[in-house]
Amino acid sequence: MDFELTIQIALILFTVAALAGFIDSIAGGGGLLTIPALMWAGLPPVAALATNKLQASAGSFFASWYFIRHGAVKLKTMWLAVGCAFVGSALGAFAVQQIDAEILKVILPFLIFGIGLYFLFSKKLSDDDKHQVLTPTLFAFTAAIGVGFYDGFFGPGTGSFFALAFVMLYGFGLGKATAHAKLLNFSTNIASLIIFIIGGHVVWLLGLTMMVGQALGANLGSRLVLSKGTKLIRPMVVTMSLAMSIKLLSDQFTS
Repeated sequence: MDFELTIQIALILFTVAALAGFIDSIAGGGGLLTIPALMWAGLPPVAALATNKLQASAGSFFASWYFIRHGAVKLKTMWLAVGCAFVGSALGAFAVQQIDAEILKVILPFLIFGIGLYFLFSKKLSDDDKHQVLTPTLFAFTAAIGVGFYDGFFGPGTGSFFALAFVMLYGFGLGKATAHAKLLNFSTNIASLIIFIIGGHVVWLLGLTMMVGQALGANLGSRLVLSKGTKLIRPMVVTMSLAMSIKLLSDQFTS
């Protein structure tokens, strides 16, 4: 791979990663910034995806760690869901190498747009917990493993899917749902990253540089999730859902 990391490129991608980490910790969709930036820098698509998983793993780790330290996430109640999300993502990463994902590319923009509409118009969204529909075990073996599989298979909007699952099925308020979504997203990121590392696709120096930016952005965004809650998360999710839908549709028409 013919790629040279200059100081200028490193600084630009560091800044992009910081902004992406901030957005990702609140609403997801940071890959809309980092993946095009990595390809602009000269990385081929597979290397861009692999390096993006490396730096995104850092963002989701630091966001998760912040939420755990401040009591928004009770880790001991989430181990099964974390494990199921990891397994689902690994299975998805394997399956995408065997199955044509074109049908998913067609319907996904509309699914993500639907999430945005739900967050925009639902009167049930608040920071207060509500009735829990699924037990933790059932949630782990359905929503966690299902969204995890999707992340390994395709990926865009995973954080939003996890947050929606926690709101609708686990009964969490929006702030708590966002915090727990980052934990499961960290698990799925690691599973996919392992597959890319085995394949030798990660550009380590660039990925590690962006990891620092991701950590800074994720830490700031996590603070705002806990302090601002629904007032911040709802408009951010709606905005990022719309942006992801437009990006995915435009990719279909330009490919």
